[in-house]
Amino acid sequence: MDAAAAVAGGNGKKVMVAIDESESSYHALMWVLKNLRESITASGSPLHIFMAYPLPVNSNVFAASLGSARLYCPVSATSEYVYCVQEQNKVVSLGILEKAKSICTTHGVNAETIAQLGDPKQAICDAAQKHKIELLVLGDCELGKIQRFFVGSVSNYCVRNAKCPVLVVKKPE
Repeated sequence: MDAAAAVAGGNGKKVMVAIDESESSYHALMWVLKNLRESITASGSPLHIFMAYPLPVNSNVFAASLGSARLYCPVSATSEYVYCVQEQNKVVSLGILEKAKSICTTHGVNAETIAQLGDPKQAICDAAQKHKIELLVLGDCELGKIQRFFVGSVSNYCVRNAKCPVLVVKKPE
């Protein structure tokens, strides 16, 4: 059994790849298709492709010039605006998922897509648990050191909080 089959368990474990619009998540998907394709197809279980679409921000801040000073005016979003933004985020996410599914099809892998509203960190872990995923695959984060310190990376969060093994695929430099 090769290393990739050992990662997938060799006996058809349920695998989920969490994606977004980044190059690192595309690389993670391609890594799975290259290295785990045989064990996924032999299992009869589809590859689960997951994407979280974010909640819209409830307020925007507009900067208005007031002489030489600036006045910052927080404006609450209307429920109609929030709904429109949420629907647009969903459409974009579903488009990315369909593209990923078609890539899987061209590689001979049956895939199932899952989209969920929410913070990606928590949504990925929740989906992995809900769908009884046995291996979660993520791309390495593309945040800088300072941004990673303040925001935290999705991959680090999932490694610490997912209830299944997590494989973080680093993008070659």
